[in-house]
Amino acid sequence: MCRELFCVNILFITLKEWFIINSDNNMNYTEDMEKAMSKNHRMSIAEYESNLSKRMEVELKREKEYQESKQIIAEVDSQLHR
Repeated sequence: MCRELFCVNILFITLKEWFIINSDNNMNYTEDMEKAMSKNHRMSIAEYESNLSKRMEVELKREKEYQESKQIIAEVDSQLHR
C-alpha cells in the first residue's frame, strides 16, 4: 500500500487520523524554505527529515493550525452572510 511512503498512525483525543509522510529526499530546498522551517519550528529541514518524532511534532502543529484557520474562516464567512 505505502510502497515509497512512510505511514504513521496518530491518535488525537477522540479521533484517529492517518498521516502519510513522503520520504522522498530528492526535493530541493531554497534558503527561504530553510529560514521558514527554522523560524516556525526551530529546526533545520535536515533535522526534520531525519527525526520522525520531530516530523510528527511539526505535522501535528500544522494540522492544528490548519483546523483553527478553517474555523476562523467559517466564523467570518457566517458573519458576512447574515
